[in-house]
Amino acid sequence: MNLEKLREYCLSKKGAIVDFPFDDITMVIKVGEKMFALMPVNGERVSINLKSDPLVAQGLREKYEAVIPGYHMNKTHWNTVIIDNTIPENIINTMIDDSYDLVYSSLSKNLKNLILQSSS
Repeated sequence: MNLEKLREYCLSKKGAIVDFPFDDITMVIKVGEKMFALMPVNGERVSINLKSDPLVAQGLREKYEAVIPGYHMNKTHWNTVIIDNTIPENIINTMIDDSYDLVYSSLSKNLKNLILQSSS
C-alpha cells in the first residue's frame, strides 16, 4: 500500500475532502470539517494517523509493531500506522473505516444529511 492508495481509499468515503490546514506537507482528510486521517506527503516512510476508540487503539499497538501512538496527536484517541507491508491492506482499510465512522458519527444530524445528499 502506498500514499496514493491510502488517499484514494480515504476519499472514497462519503463527504471526504483533502485539506492542507497545517502546512504543505501534511495532507488532512476530513469529513464535515473534522479530521479522520492525516498523512505526510514527503518523506521516505509512508504513514497515516487515524482516530480510534481508545481500547481498540491500544489493542492495535499491542498487536502490530507498525502501529504507534499518534504522532503530534492525542495519543489516547489517535494511532500512527507505519505503512511497511507488515499489516495487511484489508486491516489498514478497516482502521480507516473505523476512523471515518467515529468522526462521521460525531457530526450533527443536519451535516450528516448534507453529506448524504451531496453524495447521491
